[in-house]
Amino acid sequence: MSLTTPLSLDVSLRLSPDDVTAVLGLVETVTDADGMSPLSEHVTLHLRYGGDPDARHLLARRAKEGGTTTLVGYAHIDITDAVDGSAAELAVLPEARGQGVASAMVERLLRETPDGRLRLWAHGQHPAAAALARRLGFRRERVLWQMRRSLFAPLPAPVLPEGITVRPFVPGQDERAWTEVNNRAFADHPDQGRWSIEEVRTREREPWFDPAGFLLAERAADEAIVGFHWTKVHGGKAPGDGAGQGTGEHMHEPIGEVYVVGVDPAAQGLGLGPALTLAGLRYLRGRGLAQAMLYVDESNTNAIRVYERLGFTRWDTDVSFARD
Repeated sequence: MSLTTPLSLDVSLRLSPDDVTAVLGLVETVTDADGMSPLSEHVTLHLRYGGDPDARHLLARRAKEGGTTTLVGYAHIDITDAVDGSAAELAVLPEARGQGVASAMVERLLRETPDGRLRLWAHGQHPAAAALARRLGFRRERVLWQMRRSLFAPLPAPVLPEGITVRPFVPGQDERAWTEVNNRAFADHPDQGRWSIEEVRTREREPWFDPAGFLLAERAADEAIVGFHWTKVHGGKAPGDGAGQGTGEHMHEPIGEVYVVGVDPAAQGLGLGPALTLAGLRYLRGRGLAQAMLYVDESNTNAIRVYERLGFTRWDTDVSFARD
């Protein structure tokens, strides 16, 4: 189906405050309609707080009577990855779908890439996204599993290696040490291994951040951080004392997330990862939550087996489509 009214596609390096508000409203509408955010966390954070100077923003506006326009689509594109090529995520209002908006946006995104290579992320494996990718010549490249487990099911007590204790993260104290351990633990990971201290501080400003749910494994001998389990809660406030995590953006039943678990390479092989995972899950259950989720790369079969042994099963998938 062709566009019913003229569509303007504008690319910019900076968004005005009004544009940011409009984009976040569009993302909220799409999230409510699809049951999943069309944008990854880091893109949403950069929209709210800035800090992504190399990103480009594509705004798709449709003309209205009287010469005004309305925002019907948004895309974020990062063109800085010279190895894997540019990466983009996009969102289109439900009422504007099936009218060529997404196709026009992808064609414009391709023109923005330095070398014609582009990766498109589809969150939740939406059928329309897969159909669009195939139609435009993209291939399925990378898959992230979303796995879930009930927190009502039995959770064994974590068994920590000798000389290791667990304590909560202390804002203003632990950012640097945690970042160094995280980047060593995920040195080969495309998303997690290049964090800066400022990225931690940005998340500390988020409504869901709770240092009590950010667990650090510490070596008693020298108080060095050797592992961690950072938990997160999606949805409304967690039940209980009213001070729980939760974004408050979508008033659905809150669900806990194994946001990230990492172990310093020097401490691997001691069983610290499963122990920290269990500690975090027991923390989430203690907040009154019923379910926990996590994301893991489909190719990381070792991690998937660990999570399956801990009671997780595949729930959904995110897919990266690529065109060379």
